Amino acid sequence: MTDVAEPANLIVEAAFDDALSQRYLVYAMSTITARSLPDVRDGLKPVHRRLLWAMRLLKLDPASGYKKCARVVGDVIGKYHPHGDQSVYDAMVRLAQTFSLRYPLVDGQGNFGNVDGDNAAAMRYTEARLTQAAGDLMAGLDEGAVDYRATYNGEDEEPEVFPGLFPNLLANGASGIAVGMATNIPPHNVAELIDAATHIIDQPECDPAELMQFVKGPDFPTGAHVVDNPLSIAEAYATGRGSFRVRARWALEDQGRGTWVAVISEIPYQVQKSKLIEQIATLIADKRLPILADVRDESDAEIRIVLEPRSRTVEPQVLMDSLFRLTELETRISLNLNVLDADRTPKVMSLKEVLTAWLKHQIDVLVRRSQFRLAKIDDRIELLDGYLIAYLNLDRVIQIIRGEDEPKPVLIAEFGLNDRQAEAILNMRLRSLRKLEEMEIRKERDALDKERADLVALIESPAKQRTRLKRDLAKMRDRYGPETELGRRRTTIEEAAAAREIPLEAMIDREPITVILSQRGWIRAMKGHAALAEAETSKFKDGDGPWLAFHAQTTDKLLLVADNGRFYTLGADKLPGGRGFGEPVRMMVDIENDAQTISLMPALPGLKLLLAASDGRGFIVAASDILAETRKGRQVVNLKADAKLKIVSPVPPDADYVAVVGDNRKLLVFPLTELPEMTRGQGVSLQRYRDGGLSDVTAFRYETGLSWAMGGDSGRTRTETDLTGWRAARGAAGRMPPNGFPRNNRFRS
Repeated sequence: MTDVAEPANLIVEAAFDDALSQRYLVYAMSTITARSLPDVRDGLKPVHRRLLWAMRLLKLDPASGYKKCARVVGDVIGKYHPHGDQSVYDAMVRLAQTFSLRYPLVDGQGNFGNVDGDNAAAMRYTEARLTQAAGDLMAGLDEGAVDYRATYNGEDEEPEVFPGLFPNLLANGASGIAVGMATNIPPHNVAELIDAATHIIDQPECDPAELMQFVKGPDFPTGAHVVDNPLSIAEAYATGRGSFRVRARWALEDQGRGTWVAVISEIPYQVQKSKLIEQIATLIADKRLPILADVRDESDAEIRIVLEPRSRTVEPQVLMDSLFRLTELETRISLNLNVLDADRTPKVMSLKEVLTAWLKHQIDVLVRRSQFRLAKIDDRIELLDGYLIAYLNLDRVIQIIRGEDEPKPVLIAEFGLNDRQAEAILNMRLRSLRKLEEMEIRKERDALDKERADLVALIESPAKQRTRLKRDLAKMRDRYGPETELGRRRTTIEEAAAAREIPLEAMIDREPITVILSQRGWIRAMKGHAALAEAETSKFKDGDGPWLAFHAQTTDKLLLVADNGRFYTLGADKLPGGRGFGEPVRMMVDIENDAQTISLMPALPGLKLLLAASDGRGFIVAASDILAETRKGRQVVNLKADAKLKIVSPVPPDADYVAVVGDNRKLLVFPLTELPEMTRGQGVSLQRYRDGGLSDVTAFRYETGLSWAMGGDSGRTRTETDLTGWRAARGAAGRMPPNGFPRNNRFRS
């Protein structure tokens, strides 16, 4: 009776963190080495290698017919890759997409998706076969060039790596996310890669920067431009890490009569056309790009996206720079040359290291193929030597075969043959005897001897190996050269400045308007610079009337000021039209309920404002520094309790003095330089009051004197040039104004 282990004896005690880390490490290594990172030698992940291997066994070469993708996927998941059929099919689909792979490895028939992002048809509807590039990648599999390993269930075998001369890793690129690391390799031009590899063969110690004269940069299947400068591109390839700025290809089409449209013919790599058009349409709908009127997709087999500007006066480069900044018409594609080396170790390599590792693999493949062929030649020579003996002694051989019950031992003993030679002679058909001519046998023997000598010399000489590899690379380059349709460079490498940040003013048609603000806070804009008197007599709601009217441009920003010291910004182009009553300004900005509007003006370039509160404190501020970006506005003046912002007065460019008058009817004049320029705060004391507060303040040029409006409807002003009696330091009490000063204590009516 055998002892049965108790369940308790099967329990192994271990620290939880140790057990967890051990198991997670196994999972992480599996993800890194068997799923996410490509091999530097053939540029493939296991699933792609197994797909191509299964298609090869199904004899789906470029010259044969197509077979259902479901058949291929079934073989892959049944024999080599025990994972989900949909994930395997998705990998197969990508190998066939001409917009995903620079050199597709699968020739698909049916719906394999499109650049709009639509999915491929189900695998039962699509068919596929291998391409010439896939054949070049697998060339040598029957010649002992690589090792094979057992499949997951031990029933079949699969190659560990492909031996072909096609530089797939850099030609088609790869991307993947493993555990704690990732890889992203853009596609490149095969002819350029071969030129760079040939240079490394000739000069193994060359500087990595020298390779930039051959490999200009990525070559995407979707074309477009790489607009980085050569130094940043060279740095990325030298370190194996970096990024490339990729910009769509566009051209201007004249529509006649001064009108034009911009036509996009190539978009950046891995950008879905439908989502790109959706992005542009959203900009138009949200009015974030007012200089763009419409976008149309006129694509068929070729991409054609038409952009229609708002007007013929729009600058084309301004429009495109705005789109480059706001949409995926310009993207960044990263470079992370993280691959598995020949020892299955993940490593970030430079361009030179990748090409060097690939060339080393190709030398190994060349030697192994030569050794395989050498063994075949030795086998054939052995048989030819046996056939020659049989030919020279043909009658005796026939006599032995006819007369002996066991002719093999007799043949071996009499003619000094080995077992394999004797067996070959005995297995010959009678019709083969006519071919046993001494001259033919010796001719074939001599040819094999010469080939054998060449192979031995090749195996023993690294220099000959390099020469042979260069010759093979030259043949490969002819097949994928720049003069061929598949091999021509599609992506242009041309340095360009970063897309400019275009100010809003540049996106708006500059048109004159007249802004009208009513007493109850309704705002509107009439087209053109109407007479202000006419604007004030336009129609208003019952019980309402004119308050402010001024000329502006649609490109202006308007400053709306509340008596709580908060400033709000309105876009002049967004004001309602002047045919109706307009809209309440409180619907455009979030003014507090207890705050009152005290001023509205355009924030012109260089404009400075003198701000003064009712308690007599104030300062200077630049209008450009107080523009608000949100509806909530911007707090500029910090007010003391019970104080209100009372005066917002533009400062003339030539002003050098300030005049301030209080409710107590005292006037004070002091130099403008005594007022600080700030962006936010309480300011400084302008005038001292015993009773009341500030009434008005203005900035003026001292030489021309202080002016104020005279009463009545005459519109006349009076100017006082001798202000010596009112000059004092800032913060003084002042004295009574000159005779004729307005009774309302205001410099302006």
